[in-house]
Amino acid sequence: MPLNDTVARVTQRIEERSAERRAIYLDRMRRAAEEGPRRAHLTCGNQAHAYAAMGEDKDSLAAHRAPNLGIVTAYNDMLSAHQPFETYPEVIRKAAREAGGTAQVAGGVPAMCDGVTQGQVGMELSLFSRDVIALAAGVALSHNTFDAAAYLGVCDKIVPGLVIAAATFGYIPGIFMPAGPMTSGLPNDEKARVRQRYAAGEIGRDELMKAEMESYHGPGTCTFYGTANSNQMLMEFMGLHLPGASFVNPGTDMREALTRAGTARALEITALGNDYRPVCDILDAKAFVNGIVGLMATGGSTNLVIHLPAMARAAGIELDLEDFDALSSVTPLMAKVYPNGLADVNHFHAAGGLQYMIGQLLDAGLLHDDVQTVAGDGLTRYRQEPKLKDGRLTWEDAPTETQNDKILRPASDPFQATGGMRQLAGNLGRGMIKTSAVAPERRVIEAPVRIFTEQEDVKVAFRAGELNRDTVVVVRFQGPKSNGMPELHGLVPTLAVMQDRGHKVALLTDGRMSGASGKVPAAIHVSPEAADGGPLARLRDGDIVRVDAEAGTIDCLAPDFDAREPVKADLSANGHGVGRELFAAFRANVGEAAYGAGVVV
Repeated sequence: MPLNDTVARVTQRIEERSAERRAIYLDRMRRAAEEGPRRAHLTCGNQAHAYAAMGEDKDSLAAHRAPNLGIVTAYNDMLSAHQPFETYPEVIRKAAREAGGTAQVAGGVPAMCDGVTQGQVGMELSLFSRDVIALAAGVALSHNTFDAAAYLGVCDKIVPGLVIAAATFGYIPGIFMPAGPMTSGLPNDEKARVRQRYAAGEIGRDELMKAEMESYHGPGTCTFYGTANSNQMLMEFMGLHLPGASFVNPGTDMREALTRAGTARALEITALGNDYRPVCDILDAKAFVNGIVGLMATGGSTNLVIHLPAMARAAGIELDLEDFDALSSVTPLMAKVYPNGLADVNHFHAAGGLQYMIGQLLDAGLLHDDVQTVAGDGLTRYRQEPKLKDGRLTWEDAPTETQNDKILRPASDPFQATGGMRQLAGNLGRGMIKTSAVAPERRVIEAPVRIFTEQEDVKVAFRAGELNRDTVVVVRFQGPKSNGMPELHGLVPTLAVMQDRGHKVALLTDGRMSGASGKVPAAIHVSPEAADGGPLARLRDGDIVRVDAEAGTIDCLAPDFDAREPVKADLSANGHGVGRELFAAFRANVGEAAYGAGVVV
């Protein structure tokens, strides 16, 4: 099947837009690569420090004959998704020795849990943690002793931050190693039902706590299709995972086999071997287009609309919201995974998962096959799934038929003809909306606004009976300059109750939602943000606003809207407490959400 015209056109547009930036980036990478293996340029004293604690690996390291793998780990045991990484370094070191190389933990990076900080003050540091992770990984790799890198990360800001670092050190190869999702617990729709009943005052905190603990119950990624699992999809579609690595549960023989195979492959693709594959060559415009197509086909996280432009900038690529919108218009929604459906990622994987989906999209001409990946040339390698036979890891062609068409459908017969996201533009600025879980009759909302500057005030107003009507709930001064752009996912149960009572409801904000954005239409990431004098700062209570996901518009219908002066908010309280003092420079220098809300890129 020839490449889809829109996919080809968007790719060309990105390449033309990025030509100057990409040329400068690649020139820097080539010059760095020409210096040869990094350790050759260190003094004997430098190297002695680097190898002092390496025991049996000292001789191999000092001789420079064997490739050395730097491990950048986001391990901590508060994040269920990252707890399995505790044992990875020893597995990787052993696998590296068996493959004729060495491995060292180059450094750790912070990894906060958005599930713990959701609705809390700590969430105001969440988005900025992505840039801190990139900086920390940069420090780890700055020792200049590594021929390749293994990146251990899964969750929301961690993978994007690690990709930014991997692109910055793009002259060395890198491979991403996931930990996999936890086994299925309480079904996600039941968890959501309990949350809504609690929001409506129908049950107590004890029942809510019981449901939450049954849902988040063990090591591994949360099983809904949020940002963490969207990240894992992205790494396969962009060729930074081994094929089929994303959704294998922790603690299994297959999980360890993939970790060992990833180690061996990382050593094979260094400049010391015959298959040099630096990250800079993998992360080109085609790879990013493939990633966006995967995001749309799976109904993935809105957070990646923030992260992908930032990741791309680190690789000399310039993405725009129009690219997401155009690719969504031709990408079929092939998956129904919670919150877009009832299944979780384990069910999705069993139904055929990413290997089936990649094969379908390649056959439909919606993905670039002519790309480099860590596994080899061509995305077609990712049609294959890993198998363990007599303890030996092999890859076989994945089934070409879906194993459950209630979860995963062919590109020719999708759940809907277009992807799950739309760009919104109008006199209120530019933003995004995720439509894959929103019923068609709820995609156009025209109603009076009720304005808030704190998400908790929305819940207070709801409990006071002030929102029992059609409402566009506006939560402004939630952008990156205001307070770090926290997720407003905690509002979902309240808004869902309003909607279930028969009201027309939408959310309009310069903040974020989350990977679990659900059935309530949410116009998010609105730029310029209110703290920058953006249009949301000119809204008044009672204004009629139209959020139109079909036409892709967000407009205030008040005739004097454009002539109004923007209001200003007292944001002084956002600057202290729970570490917010440390991030003043980030809030002062952060870019617009439409371009990735970046600080270091």
